Amino acid sequence: MIPKEKELKLIKIYMYICDVYESSLKFYCQRFSNNANPTFTDQELLTAYLFCGAYQRYFSIKEIHTFTKEYLLSWFPTLPSYQTFNYRLNLMSEAINYLVKHLITSFKPADCDTMTSIIDSMPIITCGGKNKTGKVATEIATKGYCYTKNMYYFGLKLHALAFRRQGTLPFPEMLMLSSAAENDLTVLKTEAADSLMNRNIFADKIYSDFPFWTEKQKNQGICMLTPVKAIKGEEPIITQREKAYRDLYSTAVSKIRQPIESLFNWINEKTNIQRAMKVRSTSGLLIHTMGKVAIAFIYLIF
Repeated sequence: MIPKEKELKLIKIYMYICDVYESSLKFYCQRFSNNANPTFTDQELLTAYLFCGAYQRYFSIKEIHTFTKEYLLSWFPTLPSYQTFNYRLNLMSEAINYLVKHLITSFKPADCDTMTSIIDSMPIITCGGKNKTGKVATEIATKGYCYTKNMYYFGLKLHALAFRRQGTLPFPEMLMLSSAAENDLTVLKTEAADSLMNRNIFADKIYSDFPFWTEKQKNQGICMLTPVKAIKGEEPIITQREKAYRDLYSTAVSKIRQPIESLFNWINEKTNIQRAMKVRSTSGLLIHTMGKVAIAFIYLIF
């Protein structure tokens, strides 16, 4: 048994999942086999996963299955074995990706500043250490370096382009995954830059590329604002003369950009998304990453 308040949360999540599933989600997890209509439905699977993560803070699949079996069996009487539950969930990575997109597009807060965006990335770590080589999900995970944490790691990066909100956490407009070795600027250029129009984007120094963003400003009205990077070969007298202005400008940009780090900290605090050391497959890593994002926003929205 669970408290009445949580029962209502469970019902709301289930109804939401059923609505999205019937309208579009089913096309991302269709089966063309004799088991096309399992007794334990995809809607029940996603509901159990999201509810246990958001409101019970169970993040491993084993913990979620155990809690569902012990306390939610009256709600999910056809719950399969742990092995089947885990296998079925690992087939849902595309569906969960779509679900995250639906959550961030359908529940965008009214106070989002659509003319001002903030962008950054966070590491998803499957293995940490300079001299270690990861052996999990090598198709998508690589070795990288996180400047914020001053550490080498093996895994992925989660990139977030978010609308600024005055006095509170920004709200994601777009989420992207890349390998740890990929440059943040390259990911933005290839995945999102062409689709953006008429806005100011506040970002870290790594996103600096003056010729590229000058062209984008002319054609798409995008103004990229980053802290000032040191100019190689610049005369010391010029550097000294410009120092006060550059420091003030960099501080102002960093102050506006800082809430994106708070967003990542909030997601990590709610879901432990950065710790992916127990993941054992590519599909498991995708479920771990986007599933945790879905859990965080289910918690926020419901």
